[in-house]
Amino acid sequence: NIENAAEEPRVLCIIQDTTNSKTVNERLTVNLPASTSLSKLHEDVAHKAGYMIGTFDLAWGNISEMTPLDQSSAITLSESGFEAGKRNFLQLTDRDGEQPQMASVNSSGLDDSSQERFIGPLPRESTGGCSNDYSSPSYSYSSILNKSETGYVGLVNQAMTCYLNSLLQTLFMTPEFRNALYNWEFEESEEDQVSSIPYQLQRLFVLLQTSKKRAIETTDVTRSFGWDSSEAWQQHDVQELCRVMFDALEQKWKLTEQADLINQLYQGKLKDYVRCLECGNESWRNDTYLDIPLVIRPFGASQVYGSVEEALQAFVQPETLDGANQYFCERCKKKCDARKGLRFLHFPYLLTLQLKRFDFDYTTMHRIKLNDRMTFPDELDMSPFMDVEDEKSPQTESCTDSGAENEGSCHSDQMSNDFATDDCVDEGICLDSTGSAERGLKPKVAETNSLTFELFSVMVHSGSAAGGHYYACIKSFTDGQWYSFNDQHVSKISLEDIRKTYGGSTGSRGYYSSAFASSTNAYMLIYRLKDPSRNTKYLDPEDFPEHIKYLVQKEKESEEQEKRQREIERNTCKIKLFCLHPGKMMTMIENKLEVHKDKTLREATQMAYKLLELEGVVPLDCCRLVKYDEFHEYLELSYEDDEDTPMGMLLGGVKTSYMFDLLLETRRPEQVFQPYRPGEVMVKVHVVDLKNDTIVPPVSVRAFLNQSIAEFKQLIAQATGLCAETMRVVLERCYNDLRLLFVPNKTLKAEGFFRSNKIFVESSDSPDQQLPFTDSHLWKLLDRHGNTIRLMVLLPEQLPGTLFNRTAGQKAQQQQGSSNSDSQKSSDTSDFEHIESPTQELDSGSSASAAADNRELEDRIQAAAAGGSAGPASDPDNQYAGEERSDSEVHNDRSTSSVDSDILSSSHSSDTLCNADSGPIQLANGLDSHSITSSRRSKAHEGKKETWDTAEEDSGTDSEYDDNGKSKASSTPFMYFRVSEPRNQGEASGDAQKCIIVHVDKRITLAAFKQNMEPFVGVGSSQFKVFRVYANNQEFESVRLNETLSSFSDDNKITIRLGRALKKGEYRVKVYQLLVNEAEPCKFLVDTVFAKGMTVRQSKEELLPQVKEQCKLDLSIDRFRLRKKTWKNPGTVFLDYHVYEEDINISSNWEVFLEVLDEPEKMKSMSQLAVLTRRWSPTHMKLEAFREVVLESSSVEELKEKLCEISGIPLENLEFAKGRGTFPCDISVLEIHQDLDWNPKVSTLNVWPLYICDDGAVVFYRDSTEELMDMSEDERSVLIKKESSRLLKTGHRVSYSPRKEKALKIYLDGGPAKDSAQD
Repeated sequence: NIENAAEEPRVLCIIQDTTNSKTVNERLTVNLPASTSLSKLHEDVAHKAGYMIGTFDLAWGNISEMTPLDQSSAITLSESGFEAGKRNFLQLTDRDGEQPQMASVNSSGLDDSSQERFIGPLPRESTGGCSNDYSSPSYSYSSILNKSETGYVGLVNQAMTCYLNSLLQTLFMTPEFRNALYNWEFEESEEDQVSSIPYQLQRLFVLLQTSKKRAIETTDVTRSFGWDSSEAWQQHDVQELCRVMFDALEQKWKLTEQADLINQLYQGKLKDYVRCLECGNESWRNDTYLDIPLVIRPFGASQVYGSVEEALQAFVQPETLDGANQYFCERCKKKCDARKGLRFLHFPYLLTLQLKRFDFDYTTMHRIKLNDRMTFPDELDMSPFMDVEDEKSPQTESCTDSGAENEGSCHSDQMSNDFATDDCVDEGICLDSTGSAERGLKPKVAETNSLTFELFSVMVHSGSAAGGHYYACIKSFTDGQWYSFNDQHVSKISLEDIRKTYGGSTGSRGYYSSAFASSTNAYMLIYRLKDPSRNTKYLDPEDFPEHIKYLVQKEKESEEQEKRQREIERNTCKIKLFCLHPGKMMTMIENKLEVHKDKTLREATQMAYKLLELEGVVPLDCCRLVKYDEFHEYLELSYEDDEDTPMGMLLGGVKTSYMFDLLLETRRPEQVFQPYRPGEVMVKVHVVDLKNDTIVPPVSVRAFLNQSIAEFKQLIAQATGLCAETMRVVLERCYNDLRLLFVPNKTLKAEGFFRSNKIFVESSDSPDQQLPFTDSHLWKLLDRHGNTIRLMVLLPEQLPGTLFNRTAGQKAQQQQGSSNSDSQKSSDTSDFEHIESPTQELDSGSSASAAADNRELEDRIQAAAAGGSAGPASDPDNQYAGEERSDSEVHNDRSTSSVDSDILSSSHSSDTLCNADSGPIQLANGLDSHSITSSRRSKAHEGKKETWDTAEEDSGTDSEYDDNGKSKASSTPFMYFRVSEPRNQGEASGDAQKCIIVHVDKRITLAAFKQNMEPFVGVGSSQFKVFRVYANNQEFESVRLNETLSSFSDDNKITIRLGRALKKGEYRVKVYQLLVNEAEPCKFLVDTVFAKGMTVRQSKEELLPQVKEQCKLDLSIDRFRLRKKTWKNPGTVFLDYHVYEEDINISSNWEVFLEVLDEPEKMKSMSQLAVLTRRWSPTHMKLEAFREVVLESSSVEELKEKLCEISGIPLENLEFAKGRGTFPCDISVLEIHQDLDWNPKVSTLNVWPLYICDDGAVVFYRDSTEELMDMSEDERSVLIKKESSRLLKTGHRVSYSPRKEKALKIYLDGGPAKDSAQD
């Protein structure tokens, strides 16, 4: 029962076919009632995929357990764990390791009753559009391979092209249109096949009639329309598409036999008349139409028309023009009462009725869909609506025949509730030439006695005005059976199913009830005149014209070729291929080998040899394919004596993915390949030299898991030349898990060996062997080796003759004396080749020397300060006149964090330190203790206090230094720290920065790391900051001293910047200047520090010298204010007596606005309200500059009075509206007059729809008596471009319309014209 099926919960199953590499990324969808049995599920999946039942398994796809579902079970889907209303993911897998068998076209054995008969779209997550269908736009080949049992072929939905599919299927099922299209012959000499719309339609119809597939693509048709892939994601109105497509076909069919086909089939004629009620004079004109729009609910009415007949009667019902709407009669020479209306003169052979379900609600200003019930008959008698009056009445005074000029959908005054499209959007077809030949009408043919039309197509829309899904219910003229054409799904339906598309329940509905409701109902109806003399049948294939027979044969061959290619794909093994390429410095190369399952190993080796371009590098007989495990870097198996074995047998069949890979192994001519057998393990052996503290790159050894440790030592001795008796073997099982193998009889398996292993061996006969392993020098060396990372550290500019040149340079020479190489890591194994002793390196053990160097450096800085300024520095913790710029300024080409990206996009400030050209650091006395740079981090790091590089969120509790500026980090045990010789970085650009390579134990804390870096930076650890460099050169400051460097890895980058770190209770603050009347109202000024307990006035006093020095702003403390900054919006004005953390909440990386005042501050108390106002002048189409208004209360009357004072507008004429969006709430002057909510009926500002509760709100105001500027079309066009450019620069949208639709166009010249001036 269809009705019960509609009410029953349904289960959507999404099946991934994993049996073939071609189908693994595609999905099959099955939508079944919850009561369906598992056996029925298997039958439907077999039918969809084109497989024979019993040759495949179905298993859950989202759980690790792959137990197949019982395909013979009668248990229902709901009892088996399937969830109704949700997506249930399944996998279609091989059965017993064999590929599923393809079912023949006629072997499915399923009748029409087994087809899912519930019409309507598949369930969607939302009603936004066709793209919400679960069925993928890219359907698997097998799912569309077999034709539907109905005998009809579906159309694949490209994304949101369901409206196109519905219309194409309707045209295909129209015998007169299909036959006429077949009779047209394409002339290849006149046009390209790709861009020919009639040819692509003809080809599509041939495939719909003769293809063996379940569904075919429409991409060739849309390509002939001139559409690109983006058009597939635009949903349009099916009636609009019908009109535009017919226009395009008429243009293409000019001067052919089909030139007047559209008119002959679809065009009707009506009379638009006005009759004077006093003298009887009638003025009229004839109009043509292709469809009749029928209103469902008249404008302003609460009742709806319940049937098509009722709506047609209303369509021809005349309207009386009286009162103010009187008609000026030419005969009476005065205004008279008149009657205006429409009369049908001629009905087309194919009658198209559009039910106007889409409307506009002027109350909510939303487009809505009317889901009200409207019935329509199976047979429609149109004779009652014909014009029975004599067209040449003696009372008729004037008449005009509009002909083709008025052709298209007819419109009358009764249709005034049709929602309007945008004025600037042109819809229709784009032609090369502007002129078009007029289309004349044929002489009127006498109407037949019968005007009875039979319904044969119902185009259904499911969804809301915001979007939805189209499908078509079409009756075949061959057998009278109704079918549902729902994209790729075609199924039989009944007349009862058609009646379900009438719409919602009876009775009136308010606009709100259907504004966003989703419902399924008829939208377009197509009737055919019952006239035996004209009614035709579909052409049979044997009656096709010769050019169509040729096209059928051509498409058949193409399908056969596709099928053969499919078979090849189903039998092709695709597997990863690796090779240590001898011609590329033994670099591991990855590729993909595609080989037929019947190809032998010898042939596959030849294919891999050519694929990897080894010809001329190594002979073919020096190559072989072996089984390889990329993850463990393990050679599993070599295929000796299998050169003639098929690859399908060696690889275990054709699979979508393999649990192993292949490696093309190479050898030198004098070498012999080593056999690899199952059970062997690969061991990388690193030899350790305790005397030189070095670890050499590894050699590979293969062993067996059942070998003992004693046997294993003998094997290593043969490979390395070491003595087995004194050998110590250490296994690294996982990160930093070192295990000494000292039990001779224990097997490798018992010790934890796996496929691929890493060991360290040492055979020196030293006293170190007598010590416990964890106390031995070997363990310390390996422990250090496992935890040491290599960091690239970029230092700031240095004072000449100090720091690194004197301190580190001398020590580097000492290091060179004891070792000739840096502690570099092997590129192949990520292990150290050499690791030097901590006693030989510049590390924290040399803290006395470093401290002495530091004190000497500080003395020199103080001396430089004394010589370069009027007096000594007032604060010994701060030796610099200013700080370096923030990241966005020093590296303004780098992307900022997600928090700051928009705000800092145009931030610039003067540089006082880091942009010096290798010169001495400029020092001054009286340095403010709060001039620092801010830390910047991404949102992803916020709140994660356990990560080492996350800034503190609260005040002082995790501060880096105590009140005296001393590091609170406790003394840490010795950690390995070594710096290699520095090298200049960026010499080409003139930078004096140096990059050093630091080898450091990653268990070291940030505090210890900074202390070790002091000699190289040249200042104490409290005077510089550490920034970690992430991808895309993003930098974020690391501030948690007690965190380790464990999150770092080799070759990570660090930037050191000079600047004092925070003390307890201090916060980094970014200060931006608010420029309300500038194009960019948010300008970065300086980084500074505010402290807990500080008043706003104190912070202003400290800001004055900074902005003067760095930004050249000479301000008076009473002529600027600080205010809250939220994104780009100005907020609460901070009063001088406010205290941070008491009256004003403050946090890390805070941001504030600095606003320069033209007059003394008016804001004195928190009860006042500062509003930014802007006058809109309609007469000049201009927005004036912002002016601030300070209110004593939230009264609307006070706001109006203040606006009257500053503008001179009379109070009774003043209107205002609140701005929308982000400051400065910019809006086009073409839209502001009607888009804003002018003059809201409220008495206070803090209620809806204003909600003005804080400082910084934007209010527009105007004089209601001003008229809009009268502009010509050229002036308006210029203003549109000017406004678009202005708003584009400010980053604001040109329109606030919630939905901007793209006009539907079919391009006859192959594609849209590229207009550089077009928006």
